[in-house]
Amino acid sequence: MSKKGFFGRLLGGGAAADAEPAPAPVPAPETEASWFARMKGGLSKSSSRLTQGLTDLFTKRKLDDEALEELEELLITADLGVATAGRVTRRLAKSRFGEDIDADEIKAALAEEITAILAPVARPLAPDFSRKPHVVLVVGVNGSGKTTTIGKLAKHYRDQGRTVLLAAGDTFRAAAVEQLKVWGERTGCPVIARDTGADAAGLVFDALAQAQAEGADLLFIDTAGRLQNKTDLMDELKKVVRVIKKNDESAPHDVLLVLDATVGQNAHSQVEVFKEMVSVTGLVLTKLDGTARGGVLVALAEKFGLPVHAIGVGEQAGDLRPFAAAGFARSLVGLE
Repeated sequence: MSKKGFFGRLLGGGAAADAEPAPAPVPAPETEASWFARMKGGLSKSSSRLTQGLTDLFTKRKLDDEALEELEELLITADLGVATAGRVTRRLAKSRFGEDIDADEIKAALAEEITAILAPVARPLAPDFSRKPHVVLVVGVNGSGKTTTIGKLAKHYRDQGRTVLLAAGDTFRAAAVEQLKVWGERTGCPVIARDTGADAAGLVFDALAQAQAEGADLLFIDTAGRLQNKTDLMDELKKVVRVIKKNDESAPHDVLLVLDATVGQNAHSQVEVFKEMVSVTGLVLTKLDGTARGGVLVALAEKFGLPVHAIGVGEQAGDLRPFAAAGFARSLVGLE
């Protein structure tokens, strides 16, 4: 994997909820083969349900109308989405209708189709370090893993020798601020923070001014995620963006939406809501190991076409990595 974009090496800690008390120790880097094995293991809850369903459906069976209908229903219940389910069944109907077909053939066809859907959105985060700073606004609901994701990104870029500042923009949650400070201490990144309840836009203004004055390479901005009070959150985020643009019209240069995969189809509504609030430029999906709904990533790619920068599949070493379409697709359907 290239070392130029996003993660050239593994990062430590887990993509846990924003309330995570402290990052875990950084272990030694692992190989791509071991990462693939862990991703496959992390997606086992999603793949086992899908593969068992395929095995039950296609044991010595012809691919007839009834089989295609049952296959489409299975793919939909696996959170792959109506559009993806329809594409797969239409393709199989065209090439294999009336023939005997087994579960392994279905898996291979499914992996190929999923890869075709995901490949266009599998794009690493690639900051423009000439901007001084490249501003990354990180959004998402509370508990999705925003703060942990920021910490891991900061660790990576500091290891590359980049100067990174962190802005604790979730000023209403002391736990989020404290967690970001822990990451700042661990990575050697200054954290700009204020008292609980302080104006988030004012904090961001100060953070960007400091980053510009110091010629920092990157500024990561954490934000609140209180969807139960959507109007106030929308107003706050829009104010934050306005303040950023007063100092740099081109910023924020990336707006990352962090999604917790365990919410399944609710991820669709979260994307819709945050796209309404701010111009989301890319996704990070965490906690794929804690759900049987990993297929939702396919449905999100099909529906929104937003770049998927990274996925998290566990709370062990190197759990957050750049998203690779083919490996994910094969793991999701249970192929080696």
